[in-house]
Order: sequence, then C-alpha cells, then structure tokens
Amino acid sequence: MKKLLAPAALLAIGALSLTGCTDNNASAEASGDGAIAVNATDDSCAVSTDTSPGGTLKFNVKNEGSKVNEFYLLAEDGLRIVGEVENIGPGVTRDLVVIAPEGKYFAACKPGMVGDGIRSAFTVTAAADGAAVSEDRAALQKTAVDQYAAYVKDQSEQLVRGTKDFAQAFAAGDTEKAKELYPQVRMHWERIEPVAESFGDLDPILDAREADLEKGDKFTGWHRAEKDLWSPKDYEKMSDEQRQQIADGMVENTEELNERAQKLEFTPDKLANGAKELLDEVATGKVTGEEETFSHTDLWDFQANLEGAKIAYEDLAPLLEGTEDELNTQLKENFASLQKQLDAYREGDGFTSYDELTQEQVQELAAGVDALSEPLSRLTAAVVK
Repeated sequence: MKKLLAPAALLAIGALSLTGCTDNNASAEASGDGAIAVNATDDSCAVSTDTSPGGTLKFNVKNEGSKVNEFYLLAEDGLRIVGEVENIGPGVTRDLVVIAPEGKYFAACKPGMVGDGIRSAFTVTAAADGAAVSEDRAALQKTAVDQYAAYVKDQSEQLVRGTKDFAQAFAAGDTEKAKELYPQVRMHWERIEPVAESFGDLDPILDAREADLEKGDKFTGWHRAEKDLWSPKDYEKMSDEQRQQIADGMVENTEELNERAQKLEFTPDKLANGAKELLDEVATGKVTGEEETFSHTDLWDFQANLEGAKIAYEDLAPLLEGTEDELNTQLKENFASLQKQLDAYREGDGFTSYDELTQEQVQELAAGVDALSEPLSRLTAAVVK
C-alpha cells in the first residue's frame, strides 16, 4: 500500500479542484524526443500540452520542487490509474510511458505524496496514421497480455480462498493459525499489487497501513488484523464482534476485487509499468520495514513483489529478443541476482523476521533493488515500440 494512496486522498481524487495548477503551456515545453514535458513543483503541475494523439504516450516528468513527487495519468472517473511514476526526488527526472486510447483523462502530480494532489484535464484524440505496430509484434504483445491476465486471475482467485481461511481463523480467535496464514495469503495480494491498487476504493479499505491514515479514516483490512495479532505494548485487543466485523469486511471486499480483476484488460505498457511499480513497492516499503509494522513479515512481501515483477517481465521478454537483447540480458541477470540475495534470508517455508536484519543487510538488499530498478524502468519504452 503506497503512502500516496491514502484512503481519503484516493476517494477525493475525482473531486480535485484545479487550484494550484499553473498554465499548462507557460512553464513546460515538449522535450526533444516528442515526450510530453511535466514540470512538477511543491505547488504546481505544469504539463506542456493538454492533448495528444492516441497510442504510446511518453511523459517526461521533472521534479523542480523540494519534496518527493509522483505523477499519474488517471482515467475519466478520476480514480482508475492508467499509469504512474512514483518517488521522483527533488531534481530528478523520470519517464512515464503508457498506451492510451482516445478519451478524457486527468494528469496529476502529488507533491510530498500526501494530500489531494494537483491535477488538470488531459484529452487523448484519435491515433495518428501509422501508429499501429507490425502484425508480428502485435501478436507477441497479445500473447504477453493474455498470459499475464491469466496469472492475475489465478492469483486473485487464490487470494479470495486464502482470505476466507484467514478470516475464519482470525474471527474465531485462533491466533496461531491466523499468524501462520497472514504472510502466506498476503503474497497473492503482493504479487499483483498494482492491479489491486488500481481499484481506488478497495485498496485503502483492504491494505492501508495505520501510518497512512488521515484524520477520520477507519483502520480496516489486513493491517488492522495484523496489529491485533501482533499486539504492541499497551494495545487493547479487539472484541469477538470487532474481529468478526474486520474479517467479514476483508472477505466481502476481496471478493469484489476478484470480480473486477477477472474483467480487466491489459496492455504491454501496463505490464511493464506494473513490474516497475512492484519494485518501487519493495524500495519504499518492504526493504525499509514499513509495510509490516507489527508482524515484521516484510520479506514475504518482498518475495511476492519480486515474483510478480518477474512474471510480467518474462511475459514481455519475447518482445525484447532481437531488438533489445542487452536490456533483456541485464534484466534476466539482475532478477536472478536479487533473488539470490533474498534467498539468503529464507527460514524453512518463510523468511527471517525483518527486525532481525542488520542495517548493513538492509542496505545490501536496497542496493540490489536499485540495480534491478534502473533497467526495469526502460522496459516499457522497449516493449511498446
């Protein structure tokens, strides 16, 4: 669960005002490679144009502010995330590459990764002539997205089954069983986390961390149960009725997520961007120990995020053969290297508790994540050609 997508902020995206937006053409210019330039500051989000032909869009996002920023392309409803680029530090420039069909969208920046954010309307017109890819390449792209869609459906279905088992144990007060199931079941969520997070109303209900909540938000879902199972000092345990309420909500909302996931349609850019988002999740939550504050099962989540990213990459790998062989080799090697690092912390069927890692070990894992993240950030542009 990313800090950016706190529940109140997510539900408010659709009603964001244009206050704080600068003139789209006043302070941003298109980059030389045809990318749409975005100049993000602490109080503005200047996009070089508010319209573009459909097809492959590239946003070149530069953070000229003092806070970490993020950039989104949102669907017309203001909730569904078409594409995103996260954790853009001050002075850093990052690209977002998406395939966007004709329609109405919103371009949005989120300085400091808190609050309601800054957005402006963005329109995608009909695709330009000649924008279509070759028939052979289109066939490879279709195979990739079909394979990944099947993977998402399988993981989503397993998440429902596992959540029901966990909820039953949790509601019954079977702490030992619930603790055993907690990290195992959550791996199904973590493998497809970008998909889960694309549902802006369900993600915060199911996966919001306590530290991410804004005033007035309810603490529900996985991390509410986590806190009750691994109770901190001076914590008052939930009553039987409260546990049942949390358990019922988890099952109901996970079933709804599964229904939506079965209907999702994917594109190559969504697969590639999703793989990068999973590595961002590792970098900002799992490798820092912030995700599982009470259970310290962060390395389970780390493993699941890594697996999900690798599946997306492997589905797309045939699109790299013969055109991006060097990138393909680098990704293959860096995935294997990071997995080897993580394997060093296996214990039986699970992993070492995060709070047992030394600072040096955490830094080594973070370096491994960074080494994979850089080539992975180039995957989207390579597969949408």
